[in-house]
This record gives sequence, C-alpha cells and structure tokens, in this order.
Amino acid sequence: LLERKGERTALLTTRGFRDALAIGYQERKKIFATRIVKPEALYERVVEIDERVLADGTIETPLDEAAARAALETLRADGFDAVAIVFLHAWAHPAHEAAVGRIARDIGFSQVSVSHEVSPLIKLVGRGDTTVVDAYLSPVLAAYVARVAADLDAERSGIRLMFMMSSGGLTAATLFQGKDAILSGPAGGVVGLAASGAAAGFSRVIGFDMGGTSTDVAHFDGDYERAFETEVAGVRVRAPMMQIHTVAAGGGSILHFDGERFRVGPDSAGADPGPACYRRGGPLAVTDANVMVGKLLPEFFPAIFGPDQNQPLDVDTVREKFAALAARIGDGRSPEDVADGFIRIAVANMVEAIKKISVQRGYDVTRYALNCFGGAGGQHACLVADALGMTSILVHPLSGLLSAYGMGLADVRATRQKTLAVPLDAEAPAALAALAEALRVDARADLLAQGIAEAEIETKVRAHLRLAGTDTALAVDVAFPGPDDPARLRAEFEAVHRRRWGFVAAARAVVIESVEVEVIGGGARATEAPPAATHAGAPEIARRTRFHSGGESHD
Repeated sequence: LLERKGERTALLTTRGFRDALAIGYQERKKIFATRIVKPEALYERVVEIDERVLADGTIETPLDEAAARAALETLRADGFDAVAIVFLHAWAHPAHEAAVGRIARDIGFSQVSVSHEVSPLIKLVGRGDTTVVDAYLSPVLAAYVARVAADLDAERSGIRLMFMMSSGGLTAATLFQGKDAILSGPAGGVVGLAASGAAAGFSRVIGFDMGGTSTDVAHFDGDYERAFETEVAGVRVRAPMMQIHTVAAGGGSILHFDGERFRVGPDSAGADPGPACYRRGGPLAVTDANVMVGKLLPEFFPAIFGPDQNQPLDVDTVREKFAALAARIGDGRSPEDVADGFIRIAVANMVEAIKKISVQRGYDVTRYALNCFGGAGGQHACLVADALGMTSILVHPLSGLLSAYGMGLADVRATRQKTLAVPLDAEAPAALAALAEALRVDARADLLAQGIAEAEIETKVRAHLRLAGTDTALAVDVAFPGPDDPARLRAEFEAVHRRRWGFVAAARAVVIESVEVEVIGGGARATEAPPAATHAGAPEIARRTRFHSGGESHD
C-alpha cells in the first residue's frame, strides 16, 4: 500500500460519481502548503454504470445489466483481474451492487470487492476507499497466503494456518482480506502488551514498542482501543484497527545538527548500513548516542559486525564522530553531552506520541504501567516514564519479540459493522438488538467454520453514537442480547464524550449511527505463572561502568 504495488484495480461506480473518491472530503492536511501533492489513486480505471438508487430506496435509474456486462468484459480483456464495485446508497439498498458483483464473478474476475459486503456503512467516500483497498491488496495477500500454506504443506499436514488482523484477532487463512491486514504487525504487539501486563498484575498499560526505525505506542485499560476510520498512505480505510500511534524515533533514527538545533529522524540508517557503531560506514544514530553515553556496552552485544561479521560494536568510531560534532557545535559541550542531548530529543518525540493516545484522550497516564518492548525500548523506558510521571515499568522476558508472542496469545475474532442511523429513543433498543443479532449470526458462522465450539464463543456488541448534526461517533458497549436501556446508553455516551472533549451538549439529540458486533473464541488461553519474587540482595558487579546522563557521569 505504501509503495503502491498492489493489483491493477478497476472501479465501477454510479454514473456521475467517477471523481468522488479522488475529490474525497476536500480537506487539506497541510493548510499552508502552496504545492498540494495528492496521493496516487489505487484504481487504474473508472467505469460509470447507468444506475441510481435514492436514499429512501426508490430506483431513479434502473440498472442496465447488459451495459454493465459489456463494460466488465472490456476490463477483463484489458487484463484487469480485480474490480471494486461502489454504488450510491448501496449500504442500505444493495440490489444493484449485488447484481453487478454476480456478473463480474461469472465473467471470471478473481477478486470482486463489493462495497455492501466489505463495508456496509453510510458515506460514499469512506465506503468506496475501503472497497478499493480491499480489491487492491487482497490478490497480493492471497498469493502470499498460498505460498505460506504450500511451504508448510498445510493440506497434507492438516495444520491450522491463521493470520493476525489489524483489529487484534486471528482469522483463518481463507478469510484473510486486504482491508484487515494493514496494521496487523503492530496489532500483535498490542495483544502481547495487554496479556503480559495482565499476567504481571497491571490492568492499565501503555505499550512502548521501540524498534530500529520507529516507535509504536498504544493504550490499554481492559479493552482494546480501535479506530474505525483510519487514513493510511493517503487512503481512508473503514475497518477496525488497533489504535496505534507511530513516530519516527527508533534506534536507527539519524541524528542531525543543522547549525542551530538538534533533530532526530525521521530518516533512518536502516539495518544496512545501520548506525555508525555497526562498522558499515553508517551515520550517527540514536543507538550510537547510547553507546557514547555508556548505556550500551559492547561486551554484552554479540560480535557480529565488520566485513567478516565477527567484531564487536565500534566504540572508537562513535567517539571520534561525536568529538567532531561537539567541535563543530563549538559551545563547550562535551561529546557525551551532545549524545545525551540527542537522546533527550528522541525521548521528547516518544513522550509526545504517548500523550496523543492518553492525556489528549482524557486518560491519567500516571496511573498506568509502561510496558516496554521492541529492540531499543529498554534503553529509553526510564527516561520516557520519568517525563510522563509514570512510576512502574514492565519489561517482559520476551520483550524483544512481544509482537510475535502476542499473536500466539490472540483470540480468533470476527467483526461485523452496519449502519443503523436511528435516533436514540424508546424504539431504538429493539432495532439495535435486531441488527446486532443478524450481524452476530453472520460473524459466528466464520468462527464455527474454523472449528470453534459454540460454547467457547463470546459476543460483544457496541453502538457507535453521535450527537445529531455532528459526524464523529463514539463507541459504547451494549448489553446483549438486550434490548438495552436508552437512558443508560445516553449516560454512557455522555461520560465518554465528556472524557474525550471536556463537555456534554445535554440538550442535543443522540443518534445511533452504526452497530458493531465482535465474536471471540478459540484463543490460546495461555497463562503465565507469576515469577517468584527473590530477595537475595544486590548481585555482585563484575566491573563498575560509568554512564553519562543529565550533564554528569554516574556509576
């Protein structure tokens, strides 16, 4: 998706709306930019189909099936194998979309993404973008899944091959879709941080995952936080994704001094050449700053550097480069002070990221534990916690590979969402319960097909509520099978609204925009035994080391 290397995709839409997805919401991300660079569209060709259904279901223009078939046959002849079908108001009235989808499958398209199946939610642009993403990525993903299955000889060995979704649940290889795969890597980390935090006795956890190029942060207080409309690489995706915030601050982030100020990243030295201490001629990076101040000791690192991959970290080159940089800055600072300054800049970037997912969303971060993982997390966790006023840091023994560990602990999940669009009044709970039951039956079929017993399946229902006249919905848990109490739902919505934005418009009506149902079951059910506490006194120190922090050296 980032590199625009998906399948060649054609978009079929209602006549007169060929540019709707390109125009989008006409928002300008950089309000003062004089040169606007729009992201490249994922679809290569748009075909307008004669059809039009009004918002109330009245057919204004009947579907011309013969013309639709001819258009699809032309696309097939031109080498297209993936189509996205997005018609106006199809979230509520899908008959025309369904008919064109059937024709496309008859003609032989291997990937047919139909918007009322992929994302049955109101708003043409978000629904359309999600459908296009699904058509664009699913064929690439299917080829990858088939390759993994073949390498594991899945058919003969009878193993269950499962994949992690962006929502934090596992799903069978055959059900894995493009729209669900975009943030599936970091999602494993969120499951890992939640499970390892709970095992250590922390119900509220901030995840701090610092790798080579970036730092991912996430918030957990008993329930996974998900975003339901996310923009990734210039494309709006309406599918449940873990709420993860990423900043370009990792061990390989390059250190810059432009004559006036220190900057860390966003560019990275990568794994090759890597930081200067890797003996491959790389630039100074955050890892080198930790070597310079004495926090990374070569004797505890594997000797895998240099041309023959048998040498330790290169401390001398790091010292020379920082000495040269200190001389260039020329204000009397020692090389150690310069390195410590860069570390403080990197920490400030990471602290801002954590504030975005916690303090700015109404959570008191000082009551949380910092669950530190990723290859570079341990070097910075104490500084990050100090800057935020946090008093507990958790470092799991598997913190270097917690995302993979999290995948092993994840439950099998299936999610369904559909627009309801009714006011929250006395009649609303019955309509909500009826739609939730229909979605539950559909989602449960996915889990039953994966061999999960009915008794193991748990159902969670959330209503996405918003104030009438606004367009930002907030998720509220609903009692299922219900029906729930409208007064309770309103009170819950107002509590979430006040925490997020600091006020409540009590006089305004509330609307149930959509219903989300998640069915869960068949997880690993792994439990970690808490480690036995030891009070054996301080370990013997083999040799005393000095490290530099805050303008002075410490033992």
